Amino acid sequence: MSRRGGYGPTAYDFRRPIKLSREHIRTLQIAFETYARGCGTLLTTRLRVVSNMTLVSIEQLNYDEYVSTLMNPTVIAVVAVEPLPGTVLLEIATSTAMTAIDHMLGGPGGPQPERPLTDVEMPLLRGLLDWILIELRYGFETLVNLTPKLKEIEYNAQFLRTHQPDDAVVVASFEIKIGAEDWVGTLCLPFNSILPVLERKETIELTNAERMIRDVAHRNLTAGLSAAPIDVAVRFRPIRMRTDEIVDLRPGDVVPLDHSTSLPLEITVNETVFAHAVPGNQGARLACLVVPPPQESPAKKVGRS
Repeated sequence: MSRRGGYGPTAYDFRRPIKLSREHIRTLQIAFETYARGCGTLLTTRLRVVSNMTLVSIEQLNYDEYVSTLMNPTVIAVVAVEPLPGTVLLEIATSTAMTAIDHMLGGPGGPQPERPLTDVEMPLLRGLLDWILIELRYGFETLVNLTPKLKEIEYNAQFLRTHQPDDAVVVASFEIKIGAEDWVGTLCLPFNSILPVLERKETIELTNAERMIRDVAHRNLTAGLSAAPIDVAVRFRPIRMRTDEIVDLRPGDVVPLDHSTSLPLEITVNETVFAHAVPGNQGARLACLVVPPPQESPAKKVGRS
């Protein structure tokens, strides 16, 4: 389900062929769910009313598409997240911010006016957002050591110049419940900033016991492969013949080989030449002696007599 409404297929934009893989989305899902749980506990503690925050969806959009989904006015926190480049946008409905401030001031919540915040309300909201950004750092600590810093608060995304319209972004949507009221908020991350983090991060962290089991399995597999029997052939250099020549072969015919008497034979496994040898014997057994590879010479024309 997305903020734009409903379930179902989403359009594929051929101008943006790079998409988040299933593993990347799963990694982000874990980080965002950890962040949401932390925010739910934080809001309950700071606002003194039962609150909850849950992840709804993760989407890859361009910035212009994201802006078109936002209400106007809305509260948009512009956040720097060192060491990652770019700017993160944390967006919540104006009524969400007003309800939170009402609870911080001891009010009952309920319907709120749609207006910009006053000089008294703004510091309260900034203080709450600072705590929320700490939870963002905790949510992503297994991926990257973020240092979020609130820069400014805007009410209209059209006035922001943090991204180009065609910039790819990753948008996480959250359902926010404060008391009996609920809203949808979003977190917008630059795609080019978060993708390198996802690509270099191992999504599965092994415990010491799991690592020992993996190492033992690797050693057993290596030992088993080392002892596995493989068919090895020592042969002359192969030649090509026409079909009618092969069909007409009779006992006594001579097939000349494109193999000089001064060249060693080829040692092959599964039609792959990996060494060279000269024929000989060891006691009563035929054998071959591995020798350095020969110097390549132009192939001679194959004939038949």
